[in-house]
Amino acid sequence: MLQRNNFWLTFLIMLVELTGCGQKCVVECLLPPPLQCQALEMRGVWLSTAYGLDWPTPSRIEGQSDTQRIQQQQSTLVAKLDNLVRVGINTVFFQLKPDGTALYRSTMLPWTEVLTGTIGRDPGYDPLAFLLAEAHKRGLKVHAWLNPYRVTLNTRPEITVALKATLRTSPASVYALHPDWIRIANGRYVLDPGLPDVRRWIVNVVTELIKNYPVDGIQFDDYFYNETPNSCLDDDTTYRLYGHGFSDKGDWRRHNTLLLVQEVSKAIKSFNAQIVFGVSPVGIWRNAADDPRGSATQGGGPSYDTAYADTRLWVKKGLLDYIAPQLYWPVGRQAVRYDVLAKWWGEVVRHTNTRLYIGVALYKIGSSIKTEPDWSVANGIAELKKQLDINEAVPKINGTILFSESYLSQPQTAAAINYLQRRWTTSNRGNQNMGGPVGVNAEQGK
Repeated sequence: MLQRNNFWLTFLIMLVELTGCGQKCVVECLLPPPLQCQALEMRGVWLSTAYGLDWPTPSRIEGQSDTQRIQQQQSTLVAKLDNLVRVGINTVFFQLKPDGTALYRSTMLPWTEVLTGTIGRDPGYDPLAFLLAEAHKRGLKVHAWLNPYRVTLNTRPEITVALKATLRTSPASVYALHPDWIRIANGRYVLDPGLPDVRRWIVNVVTELIKNYPVDGIQFDDYFYNETPNSCLDDDTTYRLYGHGFSDKGDWRRHNTLLLVQEVSKAIKSFNAQIVFGVSPVGIWRNAADDPRGSATQGGGPSYDTAYADTRLWVKKGLLDYIAPQLYWPVGRQAVRYDVLAKWWGEVVRHTNTRLYIGVALYKIGSSIKTEPDWSVANGIAELKKQLDINEAVPKINGTILFSESYLSQPQTAAAINYLQRRWTTSNRGNQNMGGPVGVNAEQGK
């Protein structure tokens, strides 16, 4: 038996040398599950559509014919995908449900206004279908990025009028169909996470999506309970109805988000176990001052206490294929050190089957921030190098996701992106992404 193990170890090392896979991959390949090497690292990017942050450009809609608009949106998207490949990214996290609207054809969600300027108006093509075809053709994986509870980005009167108008079209907005589900939090209309019907609705949204589109993964962002001191979610009535057995409202809220994740995870795996499910939470679960299991950090809006998302528990319960905490601070920020958090998350996923990808603040690189001067040192290259080195050195970190796509092509990040391209493309031979159960040759993609 020992001789057989030595043979396979020698074989794996030879395979690693041929493919460019590092020692981390060898270790993971020897430890089941998985039974096969899903190597190498995730190299992803979030492509945000809220406010047209990364795509499409809202100002381009005015004055264009439908034909011009479609051509412009599609050609811009293709150029972005080509740039991802050039940089060396292998996975794009595409925001196709930024609120209660969609960038794909749905029977449950009206079309988003960022495509045409009008909520519910058919854009004349299916952006998700187009993206999937173009991305997969280039070897890029696509994870569908959804905001589960957000219904709108503001509460302006014209928004409510537009949402109610969808009752004359199909599908109608959840705002118009189920006004009893709607609350206000952080200056936005949101769904009440404590309502069982809301959870079922979200599960159905995800199920419809994965049945109709060959996405490689599903990702929820960090907006679960998203409120501010001046705009809190009023769920007292819901708590009285469904909070039996919970003396603490916070524990009840965390139970609600746990139920959502459990139900979504089960629905995805029941349909297709090859589709991975992940969450990208705020980088701090809890501070050690509040919980000895927490990280040696201070502040940072811990997800456990502010979003009522016990992401650590979700990992320990095996509900997630991956977790991608947003560590948007530099190594030198003493209160919330990048390296401290990266290592803490590495310990969280240890002895679990949950992969760990680290969200990096590409949008800060090359900029001058008074409290975080590190981002501007050597045009941001120094900080980026530190963070990528940490991601490669910590055994349980399986890759990096950048926020966000538009900063791959902005002047402030130009030098750092050139460095990133050299680093990722020169080590990319044989690289397969870790965005799903089966890897694919690829390059770039909140």
